[in-house]
Amino acid sequence: MDIFTTMITPYTADGRVDFETAERYVDWYFENGLTGIFAVCQSSEIFYLTLEERVELNARVYARAKALEKASGRRFTVVSSGHVSDSFEDQVTELSAVWESGTDALILITNRLDPNNEGDDVFIANAEKLLAALPEDVKLGLYECPYPYKRLVTPKILDWCLSTGKFYYMKDTCCDAALIAERVRQLAGSQFKLLNANCQTLLETMRAGAHGYCGIMCNFHPRLYAWLGEHYNDTQADLVQSVTGTFGFTEVGLPYPLTAKYHMNLCGIPTENIARNRKSEELTDYARSCMQQMKTATDYLEGILHI
Repeated sequence: MDIFTTMITPYTADGRVDFETAERYVDWYFENGLTGIFAVCQSSEIFYLTLEERVELNARVYARAKALEKASGRRFTVVSSGHVSDSFEDQVTELSAVWESGTDALILITNRLDPNNEGDDVFIANAEKLLAALPEDVKLGLYECPYPYKRLVTPKILDWCLSTGKFYYMKDTCCDAALIAERVRQLAGSQFKLLNANCQTLLETMRAGAHGYCGIMCNFHPRLYAWLGEHYNDTQADLVQSVTGTFGFTEVGLPYPLTAKYHMNLCGIPTENIARNRKSEELTDYARSCMQQMKTATDYLEGILHI
């Protein structure tokens, strides 16, 4: 199973991107058993970073991940997005810059290919135009990003992706186990891997043939997800799913990504309480207490599993 985290962006006290701390995050993700990182994504506050910041952040993450991969002999994949603009020309500029800075697959945000939700034909026409403008050797993926709206893909779009031979990863955010099972059947036998972003349906979809997880919660307890990716057919997997699925509701109830940055402090990586999409004061004592309790429970469960 592929178990990817969504990359969060740390900042210095004066609000600049803290690239050195970002590299420490990469080490932490690797040491905790993950197989990949989704860089410059929504968790990275992609819509609040300049193109220069997105490219530099991606370059640093990719270089550090590949150094770890080489030194260990263990695969550590980086997939990257980066296009937030409305205009076609700006998206080509953004995606080309991210691809050139280094990534194993360039992830296309589905709502950028159909910004007005006009239908599959518009999506495919825009995607074909984009592919023609990108480097010939580009490897691609899809991300059903919830912002500014969630544009779910359809069987017609997936068939088109398969016909190109260029798509390798999809971050699925439909949160529907039955639909994911249908998508898995459609992608069977291809190089196109479906990674579920929804932790509440994760175990069910793993058992139905999904290729893994790509989500927020690997910023909190990556070892549990790494364990689940290897032991999803074990009887203890149902307990782990129950715990991680319950923890996952903090995605919307607490001020993420500030909670993830605070959690990095709990894990020994000093991180400023700064985000560009949230106010620092949103990280209340209540939110901090919730993160402390989550870590206590996570540590206990990891001890039971001997991981």
